[in-house]
Amino acid sequence: MRWLRGLGKKRVELDPARQQELLRELRQFGPHGFGKLADQAVRAAAVMEGPDGVTVAAIVLREFADAAFANFAQQSAALGMTADRRNYRELWESAGKRIRSPLFATPSGIHPYVHVAAAVNVVGAQAAVAVQVVDPLPMLSHMFEVLDLTLAGWEYGRVLVDVNGATLAVNLITAATALRGEMSDPPPLPQPARTQMRSNKSVNVLDPAVSRIVGQWNPGKQMRECLLA
Repeated sequence: MRWLRGLGKKRVELDPARQQELLRELRQFGPHGFGKLADQAVRAAAVMEGPDGVTVAAIVLREFADAAFANFAQQSAALGMTADRRNYRELWESAGKRIRSPLFATPSGIHPYVHVAAAVNVVGAQAAVAVQVVDPLPMLSHMFEVLDLTLAGWEYGRVLVDVNGATLAVNLITAATALRGEMSDPPPLPQPARTQMRSNKSVNVLDPAVSRIVGQWNPGKQMRECLLA
């Protein structure tokens, strides 16, 4: 069954059955799939074409962010702490290494460097479509959540700063910037983003394939340049 959704005079035709088909197709990708994670992310992004693909990207981001929060909250509760998905960094700084990154423990099979990376690229490339076919506010929140978990995980969660993680973080920033640019009234930046923008610390980025550092990246600098422009 098809249904219509749009903003103003623009009407975009969506097909829920097609979206379910795309979600099934995405399951072929992941650590069990063929090829490097980055290459799979490119192929997965190509699957999510058009408005239905953008809608599926939003579903992937929502399901991953929800699962990551549930895992983080469970770990926090075991320590007698209460998780706040609006600001993981603050609690994680207090808990330190007692909390492991939830990005690689989601039970849904969604991988951050494959499915999430693909969804982020789709949203960034089709931000104008995204604001027409889905509610951009939760989608933007989910992207900032994953960015917070990624950056804080490097500092407190013993997560290796590798090429895949750095690429995801870079693309989260650019996609969030593109989405905010298409919103008539974008929301204030979340506290973790504002905290990160006050930092001028660079991180060394490792390529595990060659077991060496291949560059440096300054998250706060890029966030200032993109999100405050």
